[in-house]
Amino acid sequence: MEFLVEFDIDVPEGTAESDVEKRRSAEATAAADLAREGQLVRVWKPSAGPEEWKVLSLFRADSPAQLDGILDRLPLRSWMQIAVTPLEPHPSDPAGTRVGPFELPHPSLTPVYRLDAALGVPLDLGDTVHGHRRIVPLTGGTFTGPELSGTLVPGASADWQTVLPDGTALGDIRYTLRTHAGDLLDVRSRAVRHGPAEVLARLGRGEDVDAGEYTFRDATRIETSAPELDWLNKGVFISVAGRQAAGVSYETYLVG
Repeated sequence: MEFLVEFDIDVPEGTAESDVEKRRSAEATAAADLAREGQLVRVWKPSAGPEEWKVLSLFRADSPAQLDGILDRLPLRSWMQIAVTPLEPHPSDPAGTRVGPFELPHPSLTPVYRLDAALGVPLDLGDTVHGHRRIVPLTGGTFTGPELSGTLVPGASADWQTVLPDGTALGDIRYTLRTHAGDLLDVRSRAVRHGPAEVLARLGRGEDVDAGEYTFRDATRIETSAPELDWLNKGVFISVAGRQAAGVSYETYLVG
């Protein structure tokens, strides 16, 4: 079942700002956990006055009782006035078309981290039987996210590219991240970057091009030995990427 949940949050008078920020941070962490578990699907911030704190959310639960238990996990629950509306499928819902004998859950995307990486001088292998080959080193960078942050490990990170005659770049991207806790993440992505010939030519000349002018997407897997990050080993991830003159950015999402 799906539920539309409206939160009207009222901070008790006299609460220290540090306590408010602590609860806000804990709330963000709890929301990320619920999204990763597939129970929190979407979150919106409706228009409100400067003193109002409202949130609209879409939750999935087996029953109203289970939803109540889910909401109890939110650190701001004691400050909330909550209105719940159970939702039923509508025959005109364009996303609700059934293709098989039973309905499958709709996927959701949860942000995991954004990596901003610097690029070194490409090693150009030239034209081979499989296309034009290049190896582009990732020489450093930082990543941040709701639960993960740290740095890219240089010397263990690069993009093995195949450039097709129309300018499309196929990437075999392998990089290593080190979290601020010292855990290592082995990240491997299969990427495609394509777009209009003029736009790809500008990228090839090293110009800064708006990422909305072309498509750069990755299918990503993450491996780690850290027990507390084992959920990464079991996840399926996608990345949206953008190329700058001297760097590249990847925003990676968990598919729920």
